[in-house]
Amino acid sequence: MYKIVTKIFFSYGHRLLEHPGKCASLHGHNGTVEIEISGECLDSLGMLIDFAQVKSLINSWVEDHLDHRTILKAGDPLAEVLTDAGEKLFLMDRNPTAENLARLIFKAASSQGLPVSAVRFWETPASMAEYSGKE
Repeated sequence: MYKIVTKIFFSYGHRLLEHPGKCASLHGHNGTVEIEISGECLDSLGMLIDFAQVKSLINSWVEDHLDHRTILKAGDPLAEVLTDAGEKLFLMDRNPTAENLARLIFKAASSQGLPVSAVRFWETPASMAEYSGKE
């Protein structure tokens, strides 16, 4: 089994509804996403898939949907206020935790035909969540 991993970096704001601690307040992160691709066979160039292709597809999706946006759970009362103020939002059906963001990006990568095996979402340099698509 071959595996490759490429990283994407982006900035975002979020808050977690019903969180008992400081994550209930609006705050920001510089996140790192690791996209892991796995497969049994290499192409004629000796590659599983070109790093540039993976990065281009996923980086474009992240930039279009998440980068420098406030990510909130749908129904968050801040959504209307921030939208009215002209802020760019991304609304999720779940709290925007590292776990749920890893799942979201995994599904986005899969929907673009990438044979993604895992997404690791680093919310901080010391805190990471992984999603592998096995529910």
